[in-house]
Amino acid sequence: MARQIPHTDVLVTLMGAPHASDQVTTALRLTQALLERGATVQVWTCGYATLITQRPLGADKPRNLADWNRDYPSLVTLAEELLTAYPDRLYWYGCRFCSDDRGAVDHLPQVVLRPPAGYAANVAAADKTLLLGVI
Repeated sequence: MARQIPHTDVLVTLMGAPHASDQVTTALRLTQALLERGATVQVWTCGYATLITQRPLGADKPRNLADWNRDYPSLVTLAEELLTAYPDRLYWYGCRFCSDDRGAVDHLPQVVLRPPAGYAANVAAADKTLLLGVI
């Protein structure tokens, strides 16, 4: 039996490399703003964006040479903080094929991996869909 996708106000789809541009951090800010306003949100990652929720990334980004004494949270930390703060209103999905193809096998426990054919059910369960990036 197929997994039931909960109805959400917005589906944010992230495709492509998470460090190629500011799209991912912008999408995470948008997701946080929607959640803070009471919306329910699902995030679907595809392509290299499946790496965002990899636990081996660690809590912090590598040190910034321009600001050596300051720690910056990694993307996995930002995602985990959102998932922890909004457990009943944020749902995170990843494309199983893209994840497996890139060796992304150690996701946060809240991440549900689905085959690409399952994406249509996620779109159908959302009132609005936003897609960012390319593979």
